[in-house]
Amino acid sequence: MPDEKWEIVDEVYGELQAELLRGFLEAQGIQVVLNQEGAGRAYGLNVGTLGQVQILVPSHAAAEARQILDDYYKGNFEEKDSASPEESEPGED
Repeated sequence: MPDEKWEIVDEVYGELQAELLRGFLEAQGIQVVLNQEGAGRAYGLNVGTLGQVQILVPSHAAAEARQILDDYYKGNFEEKDSASPEESEPGED
């Protein structure tokens, strides 16, 4: 799709955080492109304007990506243990 329109769905500081979110969105079936200022990428900056990384997705998937990121930031994707420590019997792991 050469004429595909892309939208910024989030901006984070640091390539590591951006790559984590890219992997997360791609695991949900959403194509992602990261955009960072060349000097920031070359020097591995993660603060200030040069450390900012834009997360872009195809326009048709932008609403879904924003919802997924919103749920991620709210902690809705965190794994819950089947039993809390108070419910475990002594000697159980």
